[in-house]
Amino acid sequence: MGRVAALGERARVAGLALAGAAVLVADDPDAVRRAWRSLPDGIDLVILTPAAARALESGSATPGARRPLTAVMPP
Repeated sequence: MGRVAALGERARVAGLALAGAAVLVADDPDAVRRAWRSLPDGIDLVILTPAAARALESGSATPGARRPLTAVMPP
């Protein structure tokens, strides 16, 4: 089974560490894109905050690279 990561603002993702997710705190769009490009190997699902999802939509995250499954938290 693959690993899960959570990406976005600290207040929204920090608690997911308790469930075993790799937490990647990113509080602005540039930080989100940097964190996305540096996802650890073996991550199969990334839970995104709504702001993180918007940041990835507006910029090129990793063209041509393998992309993990994503799920966006409700607002």
